[in-house]
Amino acid sequence: MSGLLSVRCVASLRKSRMHLRATALGITRRNYSSNKGSSTEYWSQSDTPLMHHQESLPRLPIPKLEDTVRRYLAAQRPLLNDDQFRRTERIAHDFQSGVGKQLQEELVAQDKNKTHTSYISEPYLYWYLSFRDSMMLTNPYVVFNPDPKTEYNDQLVRATNIVCSAVRFMKTLRAGLQESGVCHLNPTKSETDGFKRVFRWAPSFRSRPIDLSPFFRLFNSTRIPKRRVDELFTDDKARHLLVMRKGNMYVFDSLDGDGNLVTPAEIQSHLRYILSDPTPAAPFPLGVLTSENRDVWAGLRDKLMAAGNTEDLQIVDSALFCLSLDDEGMRDRFHLSDNMIHGDGCNRWFDKSLTFILTKDGQAALSFDHSWGDGLALQVFQNEIFEETTERPLVHPGSAAAAAVDSASAVRRLQFNLDSELENGIKKAQENFDSLMSTLTIDAMEFKKGGKALLKKSKLSPDAVAQLALQMGFLRQYGQTAGACETCSTAAFRDGRTDSIRPVTLQTQRCSHAFVFQPGRHSVEQLQAMLSECSAYHRQLIEEGIMGQGFDSHLFALHYLADSKAEALHGLFTDPAYAAIDLSILESSTLTSPAMDYAVIFLYAPDGFGVTYSVLDDRIGCTASSYPTRNGREFLQCVHKSLEDIFTVLEGKTLG
Repeated sequence: MSGLLSVRCVASLRKSRMHLRATALGITRRNYSSNKGSSTEYWSQSDTPLMHHQESLPRLPIPKLEDTVRRYLAAQRPLLNDDQFRRTERIAHDFQSGVGKQLQEELVAQDKNKTHTSYISEPYLYWYLSFRDSMMLTNPYVVFNPDPKTEYNDQLVRATNIVCSAVRFMKTLRAGLQESGVCHLNPTKSETDGFKRVFRWAPSFRSRPIDLSPFFRLFNSTRIPKRRVDELFTDDKARHLLVMRKGNMYVFDSLDGDGNLVTPAEIQSHLRYILSDPTPAAPFPLGVLTSENRDVWAGLRDKLMAAGNTEDLQIVDSALFCLSLDDEGMRDRFHLSDNMIHGDGCNRWFDKSLTFILTKDGQAALSFDHSWGDGLALQVFQNEIFEETTERPLVHPGSAAAAAVDSASAVRRLQFNLDSELENGIKKAQENFDSLMSTLTIDAMEFKKGGKALLKKSKLSPDAVAQLALQMGFLRQYGQTAGACETCSTAAFRDGRTDSIRPVTLQTQRCSHAFVFQPGRHSVEQLQAMLSECSAYHRQLIEEGIMGQGFDSHLFALHYLADSKAEALHGLFTDPAYAAIDLSILESSTLTSPAMDYAVIFLYAPDGFGVTYSVLDDRIGCTASSYPTRNGREFLQCVHKSLEDIFTVLEGKTLG
């Protein structure tokens, strides 16, 4: 399961235009303060509020078992030799006619009794909450573009504007005023004011509402470590913000007793107080514990509570969100990537559902816990925050200080009781963190010789070409075809969460070999025909995925159901081919946003690449994370070469 999203759905939130893939969870509408007239309290009211279409969202369909088996085998074929494939084919057909048929009937029966959700929601939530390794391996992050007005990239100014904007977003959301999300299959025809007026009462097939209920887990939520399976906690009555600096933890109220935003000047004053606090770095920073193995952290948390820290831990858990203020400026993109993913491990609380990170030179990023939802809520939220803070900032460079604000009384630094056992646990967590991070490498590449415009002119799917370049790059580097996975959204369905696209096909395998190993044996016309064939099949896979007809989620739900029984698993789930395709070498997501500079996802396969990419009109950007078993820089060089070859052929030139 991947971290972020791919470009498919457009969430129309106010004036924003974002192409997204996404998620769902499920909470009903709440009402907060009724002071809807204040421009600093709410964003503009929508004619089609967020949850307007929620009850009418279709339910995620359970694919036919025979279709899932057929799609699964089609994805396995390019990854296996003839003998391996015949074995996997035999196992899959035995599953389809036997145990799989029984599991399918049970899954369908269960689904009929859970009309409020989807068949995949519980298995996905369980998977994330039962993941025992460090949350750094599942928490994605995205970096904001700098504010176009450079003077607003001051750490204090930008942090204040982001906090104010985020709180106003939360209030607008909870008051039911936030605009609903829409998946436009043809935005040029349906993203118009006239269409929106009609759409409010008559959604069409070409533009479908999408489930944005995960938004309600953005705020006041935390993942609590528990042995075996964690717990999601939300307390939407809390009014305070959690701020971290030098591993120290501070809290102050960003909402008053009536639920209204305290003045931006007050928030700026409180943040200035924290930034100027002479307290040294925490000698035993609790934040690093959230980077630990979840069972280890659960045990240490129990000890923290036994030592008298229960109240302060609850304050951390219930905070609106976390703001991490880092004291270091960024040297370059690679330094920025390392810092935004993890920093030194001490100035983060990875358990929080939402964390803003602000460096000393005003670089900003978002990180989030993956268990409560996927990337849609985060992406839409980021786009809105960027628009608000860059176009309508509430504080400015040189803004007057708030009059008569006693930040020393309003801001509280949390202090925890630690014994020697807890101190040793923190030291060990720091050692484990340093060991893990010393093995991670992040590399980036930008291809500037063409992008989406030329690909669309050539009638090719930009996403298909990007995925093909990744496969070609791996083949060029390692001489073999690698399993790949690309996340797609089923957000047009209630609690749809995500499914996977398997971009490695017989078509892409044939095309990759032709470009990498046999360019002189094929004419330009033949290579162009192969590209078109790959693109057409990739479009089919995308359509199947977003319509709930992928095979990954279905097999995952059947596996989850089989696991719940005190019986041996069928050979399908113990087949090495199943394990291999489930842990893809190329784990990828694509995303494009006017707010976003770039993003990074961790990789689940220890010998793979975690790849994010963006296909823009005139260029293609790509970021890859890897461990020492792989060379990310060389991989991206091979991807760049593959893109050069593809665009050379599209221009009608022969390959050298």
